[in-house]
Amino acid sequence: MAAQDELNQLERVFLRLGHAETDEQLQHIISKFLPPVLLKLSSIQEGVRKKVMELLVHLNKRIKSRPKIQLPVETLLVQYQDPAAASFVTNFTIIYIKMGYPRLDVEEQCELAPTLLTAMEGKPQPQQDSLMHLLIPTLFSMKYPSEPSKVASPFILVEKPKTVHLLLDFMLDVLMMPYGFVLNEPQSRPNPASPQSSAGNGSAGGVGIPQPPPGMSFYGAKRIIGETPWTPEQLEQCKLGIVKFIKAEQVPEVEAVVHLVIASSDTRHSVATAADLELKSKQSIIDWNNPLIINKIYKVYLGDIPLKTKEGAALKPELKREPVSTRVKLKILPHLLRSRLAADTFPANIQVVYDGLFGANTNNKLRSLSLQFVHHICLVCPDNNKPLGLMLLNGLTKLINEYKEEPKLLCVAYSAVGKLSSRMPQLFSKDIALVQQFFEAMCKDDPEIRLSIQEALSMMVGAYTSLQGALLHLMEALIAAYMEKPEVQVRQVAMKFASTVFAPDHIPSRYLILLAAGDPREEVHGEAQRVLRAFPVKTTEKEGSKPMPSFPEMVSYIQEKASERMKTPAKYTVGTSILPFNPSAFGEIILYLRMCLAHSAGAMPTSQSLADMQDNSPAIASYVRNLLSGNPNSLLVPKGGDSNPVQLYIELLQQLLSAIGGVPVMYCLLEVVSVYPQKLAAKFADKIDWIKSLMNTNKEDMRELAAQLYAVVVSTMSGNELNTAVQNLVKITKDNHSPETQHGAILALGYMVGRYLAKKKVTADTQNQELPMITRSLPENEELIRSATNTIGSFLDSPSPLLTVAACTALGEISRNGALLIPNEGTGFTKLHLVESLLSRIPSGKENNKMKERAIQTLGFFPVGDGEFPHQKKLLQGLMDSVEAKQLELQFTVGEAITSAAIGTSSVASRDVWTCTEEEYTPPAEVKVNDVVPWVLNMILNKYIISQNPHVRQASCIWLLSLVKKLSQHKEIKSHLKEIQTAFISILSDPDELSQDVASKGLGMVYELGNEQDQQELVSTLVETLMTGKRAKHGVSEDTEVFQGGSLGKTPDGQSLSTYKELCALASDLNQPDLVYKFMNLANHHAMWNSRKGAAFGFNMIAAKAGEQLTPYLSQLVPRLYRYQFDPNLGIRQAMTSIWDALVTDKKSVDRYLKEILQDIISNLTNNMWRVRESSCLALNDLIRGRQLDDIIDQLPEIWETLFRVRDDIKESVRKAADLTLKSLSKVCVRMCEPSSAAAQRTVAVLLPCLLEKGIMSNVSEVRALSIQTLVKISKSAGARLKPHAPRLIPALLESLTVLEPQVLNYLSLRATEQEKTAMDGARLSAAKSSPMMETINMCLQHLDASVLGQLVPRLCDLLKGAVGLGTKGACASVIVSLTVQCPQDLTPYSGKLMSALVNGLNDRSSVVQKSFAFALGHVVRTAKDSSVEKLLTKLGTWYLEKEEPIYKSSCALTVHAIGHYSPDVLKNHAEQALPLAFLGMHEAPNEEQGENGDSTLWTEVWQDNVPGSFGGIRLYMQELIAITQKALQSQSWKMKAQGAAAMASIAKQQTGSLVAPHLGMVLSALLQGLAGRIWTGKEELLKAIGSVVSACSGDLKKSVPGQPNIIEVIDLVLKECHKENLRYKIAALKCAADVLQATQEDRFQELVGILIPLINKNSPTSAHTRKSKEDDDDDLDEKEKELQMESLLCAFESLGKAWPKSPATQGQYRLQLCQLMCERLKLSTWRVQVGVLQSMKAYFQGLLLLDKDHTDSVELSEILTKTCDAITFPLENKSYSSVRTEALNIVELLIKKIDECHQWGGLTPDSRNQLINSLTTMESDSRPELGEKATELRKRLQNLS
Repeated sequence: MAAQDELNQLERVFLRLGHAETDEQLQHIISKFLPPVLLKLSSIQEGVRKKVMELLVHLNKRIKSRPKIQLPVETLLVQYQDPAAASFVTNFTIIYIKMGYPRLDVEEQCELAPTLLTAMEGKPQPQQDSLMHLLIPTLFSMKYPSEPSKVASPFILVEKPKTVHLLLDFMLDVLMMPYGFVLNEPQSRPNPASPQSSAGNGSAGGVGIPQPPPGMSFYGAKRIIGETPWTPEQLEQCKLGIVKFIKAEQVPEVEAVVHLVIASSDTRHSVATAADLELKSKQSIIDWNNPLIINKIYKVYLGDIPLKTKEGAALKPELKREPVSTRVKLKILPHLLRSRLAADTFPANIQVVYDGLFGANTNNKLRSLSLQFVHHICLVCPDNNKPLGLMLLNGLTKLINEYKEEPKLLCVAYSAVGKLSSRMPQLFSKDIALVQQFFEAMCKDDPEIRLSIQEALSMMVGAYTSLQGALLHLMEALIAAYMEKPEVQVRQVAMKFASTVFAPDHIPSRYLILLAAGDPREEVHGEAQRVLRAFPVKTTEKEGSKPMPSFPEMVSYIQEKASERMKTPAKYTVGTSILPFNPSAFGEIILYLRMCLAHSAGAMPTSQSLADMQDNSPAIASYVRNLLSGNPNSLLVPKGGDSNPVQLYIELLQQLLSAIGGVPVMYCLLEVVSVYPQKLAAKFADKIDWIKSLMNTNKEDMRELAAQLYAVVVSTMSGNELNTAVQNLVKITKDNHSPETQHGAILALGYMVGRYLAKKKVTADTQNQELPMITRSLPENEELIRSATNTIGSFLDSPSPLLTVAACTALGEISRNGALLIPNEGTGFTKLHLVESLLSRIPSGKENNKMKERAIQTLGFFPVGDGEFPHQKKLLQGLMDSVEAKQLELQFTVGEAITSAAIGTSSVASRDVWTCTEEEYTPPAEVKVNDVVPWVLNMILNKYIISQNPHVRQASCIWLLSLVKKLSQHKEIKSHLKEIQTAFISILSDPDELSQDVASKGLGMVYELGNEQDQQELVSTLVETLMTGKRAKHGVSEDTEVFQGGSLGKTPDGQSLSTYKELCALASDLNQPDLVYKFMNLANHHAMWNSRKGAAFGFNMIAAKAGEQLTPYLSQLVPRLYRYQFDPNLGIRQAMTSIWDALVTDKKSVDRYLKEILQDIISNLTNNMWRVRESSCLALNDLIRGRQLDDIIDQLPEIWETLFRVRDDIKESVRKAADLTLKSLSKVCVRMCEPSSAAAQRTVAVLLPCLLEKGIMSNVSEVRALSIQTLVKISKSAGARLKPHAPRLIPALLESLTVLEPQVLNYLSLRATEQEKTAMDGARLSAAKSSPMMETINMCLQHLDASVLGQLVPRLCDLLKGAVGLGTKGACASVIVSLTVQCPQDLTPYSGKLMSALVNGLNDRSSVVQKSFAFALGHVVRTAKDSSVEKLLTKLGTWYLEKEEPIYKSSCALTVHAIGHYSPDVLKNHAEQALPLAFLGMHEAPNEEQGENGDSTLWTEVWQDNVPGSFGGIRLYMQELIAITQKALQSQSWKMKAQGAAAMASIAKQQTGSLVAPHLGMVLSALLQGLAGRIWTGKEELLKAIGSVVSACSGDLKKSVPGQPNIIEVIDLVLKECHKENLRYKIAALKCAADVLQATQEDRFQELVGILIPLINKNSPTSAHTRKSKEDDDDDLDEKEKELQMESLLCAFESLGKAWPKSPATQGQYRLQLCQLMCERLKLSTWRVQVGVLQSMKAYFQGLLLLDKDHTDSVELSEILTKTCDAITFPLENKSYSSVRTEALNIVELLIKKIDECHQWGGLTPDSRNQLINSLTTMESDSRPELGEKATELRKRLQNLS
């Protein structure tokens, strides 16, 4: 039966479908029956299913031909989602969903879009694809919320990860889909878009599968095309919709990044731009190192690469994704370049690289990006990923080999190889072929590429530093080959390889570098020289390698190479000479060999200056002797066999000298011969002429060195040769033609005689057997020497400065080695003349410095060689008197000369400088002593040190230092230590820095020389002098130079002793005063000590020693020294920094002594000297930066507070220093408060009180600003750790809002108008709420709970009551609001207090604060007790009724409105209190000044939001409303009375029909009570209310009810009010009286007439004439007054009409009079009065008893009608106003009707009737047809009567 029923139902549906004629009918039937019909498909009956199928086939035909018919898609979707539905049903349902969804309007599609997504869950893949195919086009039209966080999104996908995955996959395919793609094209077609089209068909798998688009699988393309493919325009919209969907954050950003990247590469501009913009906006949010993003990008980029794994094999061909197109790859690669992870993802990274470099569809742009990616990989990848490195290297070399025509690409590729080599050197270390390839490329490629190869090779150098064995030799050969290439870059790189790959003692590589040093290009030879001359101090990576090759090996190698080169074209020809190397390379070889010689001899190799080189000569002498003694016959074997290295060296020197020359080469030759002349000089016996030729060169230094060599060689010859040589030289000196020759000869003479005398001196030493017997003293030689000396002396007065200097030098050399063989005194060339001559040259302005230096040296040498020199003291005196300004260097020379001259023959100056050091030298025993040190010392101490001339003092200090240094063991010095110290101390106070420095050095040396007792005395003297400031007084005479140029203002405090005082104080604090000497030795900051002369004093060594002695005192010294390094006094700073550098060598010392340093700094921050304060600030700034301060957290408050004080220092530089330190401290503290910091909680606890109490409340604006910034930052980083401190933090910050606000705003606010003030205050409060302080408060509020509120609320209350600033008040209110939202339950116990505080502030002068407090109250009541709310509302009610100030009224309105708005439940609970107040407030009169009434609007809102309609509300709260209005009426305020009246009137009007006892009595009594007393504005409302109440309830009022006034009382009271003089009020009273009388039918006409008739007469003109005459005067009358008069007239007539009684007696008394009055007024009045009179007349005739049958009086009636007819013709014929005609016509109609009813036609006289007929006839043609018709009808009735 059931089956039959189903079939019947289906038949009926079929029938209805057949009967459907229109589309609408068909649509209606489908909507109703399609879903249930589809459900029938699940029927078990075959017949039913067949029937359904028939029906559906029919349906399909009809639907398909009618595209506008809508299907019930929503119902079908619900049915589709039914989990119980059979699959057969769902399969058919989705067919109709697919058919119906695209037919829907766009809006409906958007509404159903989320349902489509929901419906996908758990459905088969093809159906899911179909649903997504429907959904995607809709996305373009979807509307998304602008702020997704606040408004629910249309798609809720959070809990549907599978759906999201499906959707994103589908979207990716849509974005990949090319426009206009057709899938069924033949497979063999070329597909340029596919990146692997050559392998495409094969890779697509099975036969017959068409090639999908790039980036897609066959299946993906097929499902996107679907049953109805999208047009290109539709596809563009779909893509835009997807971008829009992603932009609206409907799916996680991580998932959608790839989609945006793909979309940004779209061929349509609109899609690409939209995606690009979105990508850019999210760039900062996207984490490109997220594995999800990177793996997805790689998968899309590379497609599905078939792997030989189970998974790879399992991938069906139709599901295999193709790699994306080149266009997409170009978009993806820049994003991969942003990611470290992408570069580290192996093997995908290498696949991308190879695809980009060598893929089938790559292009130059892609190759370029791929190379950039290689660079990126090289920077990021781990250096142990060997496969990656190898593949990259192979790829790059392949690229380099294949792409020769792309220079830009090649450049980047070469650079990448370089980077790879520095990242993975192990890949390259054995691949020398690559180096060769690159070198070759450099030789052949373009210059632009050459630079890149050079860069790459430079980076690759490091990879080959560990080469060994054969590879090393191979590299050596390679470099040697390329070192000679013509391209400069090739040579440069080869040089770099040579210098880096090989150890510094590797001879062949050094040789190659030496060759490079002769390169013509500066970049090559400059670098080579730098490498060669830099002495490697640290041990190199090479195990066991030395800093330099050994001398013998290097020399023999060079010699070998030189011989080879002489046989090849590489040799170099200079004139007639042939050299193995070019001159510059040869010169560098010689210098390098000299460095090797020095190194092998154990000295420091240097080639910078000849003087420094000469210092090493004694060590070289020893080494050369050893070398030569090893092979005594070497000199006899110049060639063949093992030539001695020294011999080879000399040969090379000769070779270069002969051809080119060169001062350094000459020096090297001189040195090597001089160090061992006994053996080596003889070699040059036959080369004397060659040496003489060198003496004639045009270089002065060269001649000097050659002269020395000549002297050395000749001095080893026999006596005769010596004599001959001397005579020759004397002869040459006479030759005036060549000054150069003379110069050389003079010097040679001097050096020869000097050497002769030196040998003569040591002849007596029998132990020295090496000296030949020939040199023994011979008398004839003396004569020769004398003649030579005289010859030399004759040149002292030469006009040529060159010869003068030479003569001076020669004489010095002679006198250094022996006595001058000239007379002591007398005429001619004597010793006295010589001394005077030289002394005169020192101060001379004509002489150059060289001459002066030589003169001083020579003078110093005279007593050295001559023990009996007669003019020793004169000479010394002369030297000491020769001081000149600003000749510091010269004074050091003078000091040396004085020292030598003072000690005489015992001086070290007489040693052989080539073979003997100063330390080794001992004076000969038998020499005569000529020591005058006591005299010299006495002169310096007692004359020069105390001189008035500062230059003399400075010079004497230098001399004294020289004496103490050079003669430290001299008994005279040791016995005068105290005097010397005093002298040095006196110089310490000189303003000149060098003088001070020299003196301090001297003091240190003096101290070291003394014994223990001496040292104690010295210390006490020094300390006393320094600390008390006593010093030697320099008398001031007229030639005293008080200020040297530039010495003023050098020290900040004007105390030149400050540095030494500080040093002394430092030592004293350690209870070790003697340490002051150590400090002086360490304070080594003057540049002078770096000069050669300064360095000679060896203070570096002394400093090192002093440093060791001071180590035990480090713990006390470090804190002081640390601070002193930042002293503003440059002298102190430099001195202390040099002490610090010397003492504190361990970098961890500062950390070790951190607490001590900090304590010292803190205590000195407030020192009374500004210098100390400033240095303490700067030191603290340096100390805290970048340091972990967890150990000193407890000291932070002290530091902050002290710095706050210093920030307000009187000195600007101190303030700046404090500011800098505070900023650093702020950063450090913020970092310490971060959650990651271990001590964050402690730091917050320690810092906040300090910042709140001392910082924010400071008077210094900068301190306040910094404190607030710090607090804000701390609150951001500290988070929940702020909770315990919130009770202090929040109030302090709130107070700061006022403190930090500019005071000028308060001033402006006071001066502004109310409107301006409100706007300004609003802006101020807004600024306060958006300030950093408020931001901090809001952060704190997030972490509050009950534990904190107990302390916080009282403070907030205090602030609310006591705060003065607008910002603080407003922000307090805001905080309270936040608290009610944050922790409402916890706040309940404190709500009462808060409410009380807020209520007190409600009456603030500022309306903005008022609103804020009201707003806060509106929230707080939600958490408050009921009793508190009641109290609040009571108080507000009292204020509203009793306080007259507007501020109270507005605060009440604002508060109640806020409660209603934010806590509506609370208001409903207390409606009996609040709503009556609101009702009363609604009736507040608008403020005339403001022109609008904001308060009444607020009250109205409260009332309307909380009552069920106004009528119901009044009914509900009637008693309360009456109570409050009565209070208002009884108020002392007239305004409030008026408001009460208006409210009462409102109650009465609203309730008129339904007022019954007892409410009626209550209302009426209240109204009547209000009438008593004088008139006040608004009292009229009471009268209106009485009128309306009585009119509506007259029946009830007639009943006698207790407490309810009777009608008589009401009328009496109202009539009483009618007598009031105020016209406006009188009008209101009369209207009320008329209404009452009309409603009650009481007869009080007589009383009323007594009031009205005078009123009418007073306000009406008696005649037309009078009216006209008055019109001129009316100009003066006010328009309002005229209007009032008009109103009074109208009111009077209206009242007459309404109050016309039914009483016969009264009517009889007044009917004629009244008729007369009305008729008169009809004729004379304006149209408005006429209308009023006519209306009154109508009422009069309606109530006229004469027209009743019972009260007939034909005479009176006839009189009345006659008058009326006469008067009414006027209005009837009034052409201007239809309203007048209408009213008149109504009266005529009424009269006819009434006369007809009482059959008294006799009362209407014929004349009157005719008058009426005539007027009506006139009216028949009225412009208004209805009036004309009515007039016709009435005329006819009147005519019929006649």
